[in-house]
Amino acid sequence: MNVIILGSGGCVSTPKACCNCRVCMEARQKGFPYARTGCSLFIEDVNILIDTPEDINASLNNSGIQKVEHILYSHCDPDHTMGMRVIEQLKMDWLADSLGKKPDNPIEVASLPAILEDIKKQGTKYGSVIAYYEAKGLIYTREIRTLKYDNILVELIPVDEQEHVAIFIISSNSKKIIYAPCDVKPFPRSEKFQGADVLIIGNTIVGDILKGGFVLNKDNPLRKELFTLEEIDTLRKQYGIKEVFITHLEEDWGKSYDDYRELEKELNFIHFAYDGLKIQL
Repeated sequence: MNVIILGSGGCVSTPKACCNCRVCMEARQKGFPYARTGCSLFIEDVNILIDTPEDINASLNNSGIQKVEHILYSHCDPDHTMGMRVIEQLKMDWLADSLGKKPDNPIEVASLPAILEDIKKQGTKYGSVIAYYEAKGLIYTREIRTLKYDNILVELIPVDEQEHVAIFIISSNSKKIIYAPCDVKPFPRSEKFQGADVLIIGNTIVGDILKGGFVLNKDNPLRKELFTLEEIDTLRKQYGIKEVFITHLEEDWGKSYDDYRELEKELNFIHFAYDGLKIQL
């Protein structure tokens, strides 16, 4: 089982446009892995893409992805969906379309029913974007809770009763990866998480001193919304997870690729993701 962290960045990509802070200037000069695109994951064995942030086209190119056959969504936030125009780049042939020809093998777009309903509401004055792509024959949509292709099983675990956010359990044979990119605090309880080989998780804040010397006080509301590294380690121990990779790393944290590598030396079993990181089990 092979997964690639296509994008490890947060709501704001690194480098941030027009920003001349140390981290953004270095990322601009050196490129990947110092640069970070929006949060996304690719399951290489079965060509499944999870989420389409605005810069997903650059992420796919950076990792050399050759084919996308399925797109799953974790939730409808713009930083996870607003790059859905990549569907056009993946499947639309405008010259063939001018002759009324639709593409073969449309991409499956799927998620929990509530998430898919949310995404179908996103659009322009012309209507739903997803409905347009479906009418053009580029995609078909499907409500799912599990899917299996070849020897890869993907289970979507709702974060709460409203089911507008999903966590993914990706398993093959005896190996298991949990992908929880965003909006997963409080973390749901499930025995299905027990004994996972890898947890890839966003929704974290790294450190008390952030970009520009910003001090994150104990009463800052971000602490209720985001996990600290200590809370992530508690979660790892609770479920007996072997390794953790932190993704959705915000530019606001004020840390470079090298800063995260240094911080890893102080941590046990916790690593920081970067664009193009491959995890093989």
